[in-house]
Amino acid sequence: MSSRLAEVAKKVGVSEATVSRVLNGKPGVSEGTRQAVLAALDVLGYERPSKLRGERARLVGLFLPELTNPIFPAFGELVGGGLVQQGYTPVLCTQTAGGISEADYIELLLEQRVSGVVFVGGQYSQGDAPHDHYRRLDELGIPTVLVNARLDELEFPTVSTDDKVAIELGWNHLRQLGHERIGLVLGPEDHVPSQRKLDAARRLADAAGVPLEIAHSHYTLEAGQAAAARLLAGGVTGILCASDPLALGAVRAVRRAGKQVPADASIVGYDDSALMNATDPALTTVRQPIEPMSRLAIELLVAQLQGARASTEEYLFEPELVVRGSTGPAPRA
Repeated sequence: MSSRLAEVAKKVGVSEATVSRVLNGKPGVSEGTRQAVLAALDVLGYERPSKLRGERARLVGLFLPELTNPIFPAFGELVGGGLVQQGYTPVLCTQTAGGISEADYIELLLEQRVSGVVFVGGQYSQGDAPHDHYRRLDELGIPTVLVNARLDELEFPTVSTDDKVAIELGWNHLRQLGHERIGLVLGPEDHVPSQRKLDAARRLADAAGVPLEIAHSHYTLEAGQAAAARLLAGGVTGILCASDPLALGAVRAVRRAGKQVPADASIVGYDDSALMNATDPALTTVRQPIEPMSRLAIELLVAQLQGARASTEEYLFEPELVVRGSTGPAPRA
């Protein structure tokens, strides 16, 4: 018992006596401290006293699909920090090759009586992926917020960057630079944000009467390089990419082809993740407004946690074009 008290006290930053008062239901402890102690019990894997088990833990599952793309840790830091300020403890759940699945993560969180869940990307963004674990959250009434993709079958509140506007910004920029052959490097074909970007690009290409080349890819630098190489072989001079890592792969593809960026090909990324102003050349990209998006995601979750009815809307945020050195005038024929 004493070792448990010591470990929980250290986790929360209070005395063992304070932890003891919480566990024994004694007065003289603030509500914030009481909740922090209970959350620490859950995080450390200790069983709550029987009289406290009926309360839902102030834990929030924070799902990130990966950590290699800097945009996801950036979202995680903002959302996680905001949850802490609201008195909740974020539990990071991220995917690794051969690791625990999203569905298994959900079951583990439910065992800990999790209060809510925020998904910043995940299987809900893939139309062909399993969605049963999301339906389970809905059936159990667990407050849930999705970021950057919406499926009609999942009526959770959703916060997204407007993919249509993102493509319009990049497309118009390349067209103003004189590019007639523009290609897209997108995610998998069932990826909802990529589908939205593709629909927008096709409308723009049809309206301009110019060809549009498309390459689908996994979201890695290496896959982006391979996809961009196919587009370059087809004669494109401007490439719009669905993420910054894909765009960096496209830059590498141009160089491997013995050409230069932007003299021979212009590259536009998406996200404006960390250090994109420090690449060579600095990457022109479409910036996601992650700070206001994260704030709204937290507000939507906390509103549900406080008993408000869950919104089923998708809130769209407009991105911003950040012009740097990876784009330039189209090469002369």
